[in-house]
Amino acid sequence: MSIDRLTRVNQLLRHEIAESIFRIINDPGVNLAALTVTRVEVSSNLRNARVYVSILGDEHAQHELLNLLKQHRKEIQSAVARHVVLKYTPHLNFELDHSIEE
Repeated sequence: MSIDRLTRVNQLLRHEIAESIFRIINDPGVNLAALTVTRVEVSSNLRNARVYVSILGDEHAQHELLNLLKQHRKEIQSAVARHVVLKYTPHLNFELDHSIEE
């Protein structure tokens, strides 16, 4: 797969995942304004995707929100599958992105 296509797929998934997070997670005690989807890296076979998120706050709040994302992974992944037409819907893996802090 060409590099340009992977870049476009990464950007499209980043945008759609960010929108899906705000549509799906609506718990009253969760501050989603502290969450930013910084980048998405899809494998060349489109089977897996690493979703890097930046979360403002202390370490406890970061891990709490990351665990919430992991709990809602299937819902987010199915929402992405409904809005983005790809041969395979990638399996989403959420990871903290510390590059902004550094």
